[in-house]
Amino acid sequence: MNFVIGLIIAIGCILGGYAALGGHLQVLMQPFEFVIIAGSALGIFVVANPLPTIKDCGKAIVEAIFDKAPKSRDFLDVLSVLHALMRELRGKARNEVEGHFDNPKESEIFKAYPNLLANHDVTTFICDYCRLIIIGNARTHEIEALMDEEIQTLTYDHLKPVHALTQISDALPALGIIAAVLGVIHAMGALDQSPELLGGLIGAALVGTFGGIFFSYALVSPLAQKIKIIRRKQMRTFTLVKQTLLAFMNGAMPQVAVEFGRKTIPSRERPTIDTVENETISAGAPADAAIREAA
Repeated sequence: MNFVIGLIIAIGCILGGYAALGGHLQVLMQPFEFVIIAGSALGIFVVANPLPTIKDCGKAIVEAIFDKAPKSRDFLDVLSVLHALMRELRGKARNEVEGHFDNPKESEIFKAYPNLLANHDVTTFICDYCRLIIIGNARTHEIEALMDEEIQTLTYDHLKPVHALTQISDALPALGIIAAVLGVIHAMGALDQSPELLGGLIGAALVGTFGGIFFSYALVSPLAQKIKIIRRKQMRTFTLVKQTLLAFMNGAMPQVAVEFGRKTIPSRERPTIDTVENETISAGAPADAAIREAA
């Protein structure tokens, strides 16, 4: 929502200031200049990026506009699931708990938190490393190194839309100049016309320069920055899982291990230790009942 509000403020101030100076807003209505800029930018974007990145850019733009960063509730869900899984790992045999990781969609623990279950990357990350824990042969420092490597890879993939949109933002001022040059070429073909018509054609050409700079610095660049902020916040969930499971592997009780994870949550979204304790304890009883009933 902040993105939309900020964009309205920017456009309002630019157009309002221009009108206050005595400018005529209708002069800025040059659709074909904008078609040249936007069309060429879209073509370059398609050429430069594979289809998965193009699709992810659409998803990332929606996340940025609607501020889809993880909230305190999302982090609490992850901590609750980890707490329940660690209790299972601590108190039951391997064959009794591996079903949670082999098929999380049928796990009573995961099914209790549908928002987390819908996040395929985080769910897979949890299940993969819980499997390694129940195997029992891997050392903690080896698991940590593997987690760091995977988080780095996931971060690279999650930030691909940022790099793609940043490249377009950098190209837009030049594309605006191209549109302006084409407009000037058109104006040069009308040198024998009246000064009023010639002036209008030159003004239309300059709108191309304005459009390229505006789209770059007032739209695409801030959008890429917002996506970067959202995606980096999303990656904090993986760090939370990492620190929680490593603490558990080092011998911490489940309630202590989730505290290690809680400390990795950004301060604005970080729930208090009492909230986490109440959440995990209250979530544990229904989950245990559901698991016993399913068994």
